[in-house]
Amino acid sequence: MKKILTLTLLAAMSIGAFAQTDANMGIIPAPVSVTKKTGTFKLDKTVILVSADAKNAKMADLLNAYIVTKGGFSLRELKASGSADRAIIITSAGADQLPAEGYKISITDKKMTITGRNAGLFYGIQSVMQLMPDKQNNQILINAAEISDYPRFKYRGMHLDVGRHMFPVAFIKKYIDLMSQYKLNNFHWHLTEDQGWRIEIKKYPKLTSIGSSRNGTIIGRHPGVGTDNTVYKGFYTQDEAKDVVAYAAARYINVIPEIELPGHSSAAIAAYPELSCFPDKDTFVDEKTPWSGSRKGKQVQQQWGVFDDVFVPTDNTFKFLEDVLDEVIAIFPSKYIHIGGDESPKEYWKQSEFCQQLIKKLGLKDEHELQSYFIQRIEKYINSKGRSIIGWDEILEGGLAPNATVMSWRGVDGGIAAAKQDHDVIMTPGGPIGLYFDHKQSSSADEPTNIGGLAPYWIAYAYDPMPKELTADQQKHVIGVQANVWTEYIQTPAKVEYMVLPRMFALSEIAWSQVARKDLKNFSEERIPVHLARLDKTSTNYWVPAPFGQSDKTLNGEDFNIELKAPLPGAKIYYTLDLSRPSENATLYSNAIKVNVPKGQKRVLKTIVITPGGKRSVVTETILNNGAPDVKAK
Repeated sequence: MKKILTLTLLAAMSIGAFAQTDANMGIIPAPVSVTKKTGTFKLDKTVILVSADAKNAKMADLLNAYIVTKGGFSLRELKASGSADRAIIITSAGADQLPAEGYKISITDKKMTITGRNAGLFYGIQSVMQLMPDKQNNQILINAAEISDYPRFKYRGMHLDVGRHMFPVAFIKKYIDLMSQYKLNNFHWHLTEDQGWRIEIKKYPKLTSIGSSRNGTIIGRHPGVGTDNTVYKGFYTQDEAKDVVAYAAARYINVIPEIELPGHSSAAIAAYPELSCFPDKDTFVDEKTPWSGSRKGKQVQQQWGVFDDVFVPTDNTFKFLEDVLDEVIAIFPSKYIHIGGDESPKEYWKQSEFCQQLIKKLGLKDEHELQSYFIQRIEKYINSKGRSIIGWDEILEGGLAPNATVMSWRGVDGGIAAAKQDHDVIMTPGGPIGLYFDHKQSSSADEPTNIGGLAPYWIAYAYDPMPKELTADQQKHVIGVQANVWTEYIQTPAKVEYMVLPRMFALSEIAWSQVARKDLKNFSEERIPVHLARLDKTSTNYWVPAPFGQSDKTLNGEDFNIELKAPLPGAKIYYTLDLSRPSENATLYSNAIKVNVPKGQKRVLKTIVITPGGKRSVVTETILNNGAPDVKAK
């Protein structure tokens, strides 16, 4: 009897129908509760928009502007409605009884009421925008429902590295817009690196005149095949940074600056060589200028990786860093200042006569405790300014600074250890957990140059940021979760978008939604297609998923019946079975693909998805194997 293998149909229906059948009504991240009711609210130009509180006027304008874009009409804005009016009502009445950042939406055939205050009301407006299907016959029909919502974690972050490659202020604002639409509330702006210093510091102009420029950028993946020999430079002025901070604040997003120390500091050292710990004992002068002359003319690092040169822990260095932090604190009102603390080599400290003398003087055990001294001294200064530090989990080594918050990036162990020491923790692990969005999104050879790893959105979606190893009291210290975007291999805004979408959707759901509300099938098959279809109508780039129903694993059998579905409405699937690369010139998928594979042979199904907006997926390959000797299981 021949073995018949059928790949199941996974998705269906048009974009207009998705939100009407979806239990979450198309909203990402999934709300705490959604109860559908009978009836439909008909949104057309006869509806009025009611907001009695002047403090909510900007929210009303935000929603009305979206309705203009979505429906082609605007609503009259009034302070009250009559009993016979069909109205959208924006109110803060009773919102003080809601959890922090919470909101409620009540939809009947006559009224839509959005209740919340400040961030909560803003998030309610975002959910209402997501509820709206496309216009039909000059109206937008929205299912009656009761929605109650609030976040699981108070810290919901996205990171962006601009040290390796920087991006225009206009794109930084677009990045912030995307975050706000998915209820993320902390933008971690990685501003300094070995390969470039990106924030203006007026007291130290060489940080940008020298430290923001490098003579070339690596070609290809690490270790690369040389550099492009093209000068790369740029930085954000303080006025530009203040503009970004204000723009983010209007969207309830806090901007956290990162100033790396004591490692990842080659750009600063290139500008001010006296900050170096280069172990040139012959040029040792005194504590203020320990390695005079040996670093003059040093170039900003061209290569990616970790470099031995780090800040020397002298009074002169600390005065420099305090001056820098004074200007940073004046720009960024954030409670948190990120000080890095990761990947700081100790070799030069080991070889440094000054550092070894300092270790003895302070009664420290080793260079790890010297780093702890360095971090604690900086923390004490930042605390004196009314701020707190965040550091990567290496700041655990040698003893945590008293009030530090830890970002756990090398897996989850650092976060667990910090929480057990009663320190606040933000979980941001890469590797197999999938919160490093610079990793590739599929195993296809078509994925653009990247740092490696494999982190499709469903891996991040499966992650629960709350470690089960912690007690209830310790869990209170896990304040949130963040995804990171390092840009060694990301040169353009379009590539940033490609790398973060749709993975940002998964992050938003694990950061906001209750665990019981997570449902990968609903998320992948009903809500992501709606949101990608909306993106497809804009200039925003994104990663186009493979066809639903196709696996990139080797399938064994003789007869195959392969049913596929496009991952977003209106997209087309093209395929080949002759080993050629599929394009729009290949066979257009319309019905199940039936393949017979003779014994001892294989066939390779290759597909590509092309969206209505012309965006293309990578080529996905499925090996159909019937005992071919050269096939290895995947």
